[in-house]
Amino acid sequence: MLKFIKHNLETIAGVEIYPIISLLIFFTFFVGLFFWVFTYNKDKIKELSELPIKDEL
Repeated sequence: MLKFIKHNLETIAGVEIYPIISLLIFFTFFVGLFFWVFTYNKDKIKELSELPIKDEL
């Protein structure tokens, strides 16, 4: 099965750039997510974590 796919991919010009682009997108997304998580406002996290137990309507 892989030989059929590999043969088709070899005929596409410039196909070797797609794995590099997908790795860069993946890496950038998770570095951005990591940065966002550690810089998020701690007071807002506390407020959001208390929402399920509040009795206000």
